[in-house]
Amino acid sequence: MADLAASRAIGTALLRWYDAHARALPWRAPPGEPAPDPYRVWLSEVMLQQTTVAAVKPYFAKFVETWPTVNALAAADSADVMAAWAGLGYYARARNLHACAKAVVADHGGRFPETEAELRTLPGIGAYIGAAVAAIAFGEAATVVDANVERVIARLRAIETPLPKARPEIRRIAESLTPEKRPGDFAQAMMDLGATICTARNPDCPACPLEGDCAASRADDPARFPVKAAKKPKPVRRGTAFWLERQEHVLLVRRPDKGLLGGMRALPSGPWEERPSSDTDAPADIAWSPLGTVSHVFTHFALELDVVGGRVLTRPDLRADWDGEWWPLGDIEDAGLPTVFAKAATLALAQRENET
Repeated sequence: MADLAASRAIGTALLRWYDAHARALPWRAPPGEPAPDPYRVWLSEVMLQQTTVAAVKPYFAKFVETWPTVNALAAADSADVMAAWAGLGYYARARNLHACAKAVVADHGGRFPETEAELRTLPGIGAYIGAAVAAIAFGEAATVVDANVERVIARLRAIETPLPKARPEIRRIAESLTPEKRPGDFAQAMMDLGATICTARNPDCPACPLEGDCAASRADDPARFPVKAAKKPKPVRRGTAFWLERQEHVLLVRRPDKGLLGGMRALPSGPWEERPSSDTDAPADIAWSPLGTVSHVFTHFALELDVVGGRVLTRPDLRADWDGEWWPLGDIEDAGLPTVFAKAATLALAQRENET
């Protein structure tokens, strides 16, 4: 009973704080008000995975303006969805987003299921998004755990087990704290607390509504939590991107649907391996000139991408598997290139300016 009373006290304190300090976000209802459109909740939660609120806001606005309903998104061309997502990263999310919208329309009549269990049958919806949509949009007492929630709970209980091994314990504690009433507000309060007060660096403990219950604060070392296992250095891969110009256009290709950056427009490129690509990976048998190198860090590896350029006056004979589209140089920002290829394009265009 003592534990239950303590959990209720934490929930009450947190919701009281949220009522006064909730962030105003375009996908969120004010504290205590009915849940917003489930489509907007789901869309925002997909975008917010491993991405900051500041980065998501303009993408969210663009998506809801272009595709204001799940039916509209389901009917969209996949290339347009991928292009609109470009720059937000983790592109499998965009593919799953479109697949999920189609499934909601085809299998559920354009209405999102209202329980975590049913939501998790949809493409791209795992434990976090399923719980978040169920709690925020439909009021189910589902347990929502993201990186912010992990940090708050790890400090609240001073959990010494390093992440990721600590996650089952953190989830059990989160479940014990999740209230039956206002579970969506509670989840968003936890997220806001982690994002604005219980931050990774320099947490503002005196402003925290849970300071009196926080073991890490009592130990005067909150920034030590959550404990993290030592990171292994990321392997470095190398590759070559080919910038092929013809009459103020550049050749772009569509990457395979499966795999890294799947379905995205991109510059032709060789494999990303321990060795750089060779001219045998090029889209055409012409003279190529080095333009420079761009660096990019993916989740599991770092990439050093050499950029080489070539120009032709007439349409060249392209090698097998390199059929693409000739994109106007002046509209390259509208191509929706993923960040690593946008960097390569910027490099190539800068070199082009230097030549004139």
